[in-house]
Amino acid sequence: MEQDNTLVDQARAAFDQGVVLAQDWLLSPAAWSQFGLLIVAYLLARLVNAKLTPRLERFLTPDAGSISILSHVRRFILQFLPLILPLLAYGFTALGEIVTRSIFGSGAVIAFGKRVFLFLAARALARDIIKDPFLRTLAKFVLVPATALYALGFFDQVIETLGNTSVSLGNISFSALAILRGIVAGSLLFWLGQWSNSQSAAYIEQQPMRPAIRQLVVKVTEFSIFGIAFLLLMNIMGISLSSLAIIGGAVGVGLGFGLQKIASNFISGVILLVEGQATVGDYVELDGGEAGTIIKMTARATFLETFDGRWIVVPNEDFITTRVVNYSDSGSANRYEVDFSVSYDTDINKIPAIIEAAVAKHPEVLTEPEAPDCELRGFGDSGVDFAVEFWVNGIDDGKNKYTSDVLFLVWNALKDNGIEIPYPHRVVEIKGNMPT
Repeated sequence: MEQDNTLVDQARAAFDQGVVLAQDWLLSPAAWSQFGLLIVAYLLARLVNAKLTPRLERFLTPDAGSISILSHVRRFILQFLPLILPLLAYGFTALGEIVTRSIFGSGAVIAFGKRVFLFLAARALARDIIKDPFLRTLAKFVLVPATALYALGFFDQVIETLGNTSVSLGNISFSALAILRGIVAGSLLFWLGQWSNSQSAAYIEQQPMRPAIRQLVVKVTEFSIFGIAFLLLMNIMGISLSSLAIIGGAVGVGLGFGLQKIASNFISGVILLVEGQATVGDYVELDGGEAGTIIKMTARATFLETFDGRWIVVPNEDFITTRVVNYSDSGSANRYEVDFSVSYDTDINKIPAIIEAAVAKHPEVLTEPEAPDCELRGFGDSGVDFAVEFWVNGIDDGKNKYTSDVLFLVWNALKDNGIEIPYPHRVVEIKGNMPT
């Protein structure tokens, strides 16, 4: 209750002070002179803005479709043209303040007007210029209220009150100002870190390097950016970095005992990225039977996507400690074969040429490292067994059905050449008299 009375008294005192100040302004010739200078400064700013803005707009507008760095810079500067009017008014008012203070020894009225123009500039920045949703929210709820308090002359009082108000979290005590500063600075730093990380990742993706090394560089850059942001935030909030040594020791003990699997997977992920024995886009099969295309590699695990659309999360340690079959390392070709049989009545000397020519017509079948090769494999119970070997880029599964296509080609080639494809049959010999 006593605190409420104190706040009421402070508000009443501020109101009384404002009334006295308004009376002084209305009755003082110096104040009316400052009002006149404010009007002149504003009109002059509008005149200069009307002449300057169209010329700047024509000069800064790049050619349509231009994507050069200079064009991006010019488009970026174009966004800030709405700030010219309030900033010109602020500058002319500042000059007027110097004049009034030199003549009358005071300039409270024109100083207030100058602060109002600064508030209008902040409002234009938040309303018309900033497009990013996060930055617009930050400007709307932090920058604009702060400049409004500054224009009214309450900014220093509010800062002092927040600095004297403490908030306790257990044995640790923070001032309300430190918490507010930490929230604003932390939000801005980590937004800037996210933006920097996306820009650096896009730049790294365009560089000529192995995909695994590229992934490693992206991850190292990401950790570095957010690590620096965290250290800056600790410094802004006034938290001593030496106190983090205790936390670091506790984390080290945790890694040594409870988090050793996570540490093992992290180190295995770094080894995978450096060595490049498996990378994004490879089709791999592990000892445990997991098989699929690598779609993402993180610090802890590797994500495989099967041909039926399912995702398999495989710890990175499994790629180091178990046998891994990589079917598509660096886009290398793979060899497959198709078995078939022909009748014993066939001239088998003609079969290789017929089948090799037919399989070679498939658009995905390669001539390097070897062209299609038809081989005699044996003499079966029902026919002569052959196999045709062929090389393709990719895996024979999912959207690629090479074996099925080649079987169709073999079938059609044999039918076109009148070659019989045998089916199982048995000769039954009956001894003795037939039963009646």
